[in-house]
Amino acid sequence: MTVYMVERSLPGITMEQLGAAQKAAIDTSAKFTEKGTPVRYIRTTFVPGTSACMCLFEGNSADDIRAVNDEANIPYDNVVEALDLTP
Repeated sequence: MTVYMVERSLPGITMEQLGAAQKAAIDTSAKFTEKGTPVRYIRTTFVPGTSACMCLFEGNSADDIRAVNDEANIPYDNVVEALDLTP
């Protein structure tokens, strides 16, 4: 599977809302996987000063990642292939 970065701008989001969005991403990814479309949520990085948010997912296509985020009702600006260089 390929790693994808979901780029978001979330001005005004509270930490409670951010936590709920993260939970929705995790739960929806699991639901897709159970139904035969493998998607794995990896992590989120949020920059409070700019409201920028980058979420990493693993999946077979950018369309699968978009579908997860659409179903979870989490707004996004872009989905791009990425390299996760975490050791």
